[in-house]
Amino acid sequence: MSVLLMRLAGPLQSWGSAARFVRRTTENAPTKSGVLGLLAAAQGRRRDADLSDLAALGFGVRIDQPGTRLRDFQTAHHSDTLKAMPLSERFYLADAVFVAGVSGEAALVQRLYEALLEPVFLPYLGRRSCPPSEPITIGEPLDMGLEQALREAEWEASARFRRRRAASGAAHLDLLLDSPPEIRPDLTLRDLPMSFDPRHRRYGLRGVRTLRIPAPGTAGSPQPSPSPLPPPHEPTDLLTPVTPRTA
Repeated sequence: MSVLLMRLAGPLQSWGSAARFVRRTTENAPTKSGVLGLLAAAQGRRRDADLSDLAALGFGVRIDQPGTRLRDFQTAHHSDTLKAMPLSERFYLADAVFVAGVSGEAALVQRLYEALLEPVFLPYLGRRSCPPSEPITIGEPLDMGLEQALREAEWEASARFRRRRAASGAAHLDLLLDSPPEIRPDLTLRDLPMSFDPRHRRYGLRGVRTLRIPAPGTAGSPQPSPSPLPPPHEPTDLLTPVTPRTA
């Protein structure tokens, strides 16, 4: 299995799983449908394209910086009649940072990574009005399990947020992972994409397992293996004794 990690950071994000009509809510973390939609757009897939290979990918997300919830009211008028449209209430996450990951067959994950480097359609964080503020790719695909990759990935929150969390002794991060069929999920979301076709969007239920882990680089988190100490440096060892010439 291969794992692709993504940095999802921006001034605003919105990841809705139950948005309807004029009230558009957001979850506290990126949804599987939202992230797979980002990847499908990067590959240039059309709305009515088959999504079965993407839907089969394992998915997880780590909340590095939860941000704050923002509510916005929007008004609009019909371009021809100038008639006022219904008032729209929309919710966003401001200044949030996440590390999301997908896992699956190595060739597919590699193609997704390459698509993010040169996306066909511009990526956005849930809604088209939410562009990313940093590169989405963190690095090349990894040959390890998804949970391990998310546990060990560098903490992507801002330096100020990391210092504040460390000072308060609350340097723990929430981790959300696909729940295996044999395990009872901690929560259920309808964010498994079956079709993005605007004529008939369809989403299935997905079980989610929640964990709380130590923030990488803090006490209690997995630490990288220490590098072996270099051998003592003795420059005179490199000097070859000079043999005196004989007459």
